[in-house]
Amino acid sequence: MSQQLILRPGRERSLLRRHPWIFSGSVAETRGSPQAGDTVDVLSSSGEWLAKAAYSPEAHIAARVWTWDPEELVDEAFFRRRLTAALATRAELMRGSSCTAYREVHAESDGLPGLVLDRYGDVRVVQFLSQGAEAWRDEILAALSGMHPTSGTYERSDTEARTLDGLAPRAGVLAGEVPERVEIREDDMVFSVDVHRGQKTGFYLDQRDHRALIRRLAPAGRMLDGFCYTGSFTVAALRGGASQALSIDSSAEALELARENMRLNGLADDRATWTDGNVFEELRRLRDRGESFEMVVLDPPRLAAAASHVPRAARAYKDVNLLGLKLLKPGGLLVTFSCSGGLSPELFQKIVAGAALDAGVEAQIVGWLGQPADHPVAIQFPEGRYLKGLVVRRSDA
Repeated sequence: MSQQLILRPGRERSLLRRHPWIFSGSVAETRGSPQAGDTVDVLSSSGEWLAKAAYSPEAHIAARVWTWDPEELVDEAFFRRRLTAALATRAELMRGSSCTAYREVHAESDGLPGLVLDRYGDVRVVQFLSQGAEAWRDEILAALSGMHPTSGTYERSDTEARTLDGLAPRAGVLAGEVPERVEIREDDMVFSVDVHRGQKTGFYLDQRDHRALIRRLAPAGRMLDGFCYTGSFTVAALRGGASQALSIDSSAEALELARENMRLNGLADDRATWTDGNVFEELRRLRDRGESFEMVVLDPPRLAAAASHVPRAARAYKDVNLLGLKLLKPGGLLVTFSCSGGLSPELFQKIVAGAALDAGVEAQIVGWLGQPADHPVAIQFPEGRYLKGLVVRRSDA
């Protein structure tokens, strides 16, 4: 008998709609003593076969679907096919682009739950974030070794998502040589990326399109970059229309790399002021001093890792956007983001609308923002749409 997961009555509906997650509360029983990472057949309470999935007994998401085809084997050839398809899609999406950094595999949305693969020039960074991906780690790396060869591969399996799946964090060189800093290009902008210790896999690749947008929209005058990390939005605005930038982050190490990115892009040091501090506190100080800006960019870290965190996160998002709007000059632009997957785009819009009301300003949404094409969203997996943003124009006199 195969290893099986039997669902409670009525819990098969999401799988029949091809949603790839099976929550622990949906599982009635297991058969065959599956271990973490094992491939199990998922059956309805009536015995109907539904999918093959990777089992994760300690996690809230008890299993993640590999395939909906009962005849498809989950083996090394399976991963080679999925990886080949994902990389071929990226090659098509990035064709004609001068950008040298992008996402090659986006987990569930590429049919590879728990696997993230990012390309930084000649370096590849990989994350194994689920029990299933971890179980097939060697086969995945073997399949990758012959695909679009790189000078080195680095692992960054050191995120909260991996811990939630019952796995210990891990990071380090997997193959070849991987320098601490890697230079990448986005059109004619250059950025230095710390793939060993930087946020996510080293850089916010999902903000690539928005860097180009901010560069195009940046008005003459001052811009404020909250949660600036390594200064990519600052560089983009200064390469566009902005004359000066005030950029805030709580990481002195990130700010040092931001200064390096200024130099890499031929921008004079005196065009940016870098503040090491708590963004919420610094924005209040700026408000109290009566400061104002032609553009404000807010890209806070993830504030709601789960649905239970949303109420607290909503208060924080409202607070920071209220401050941003108060610091914005009439006619200026607020570019604001949320990367919290548990927070819907509709709720984010309501939060920003409430912030405008409490700030006593009139505002218009002039742009709706999301993740780029190399971070796709499987059509039956709305959770894959984690990044959302708004371009808001302060329209009062």
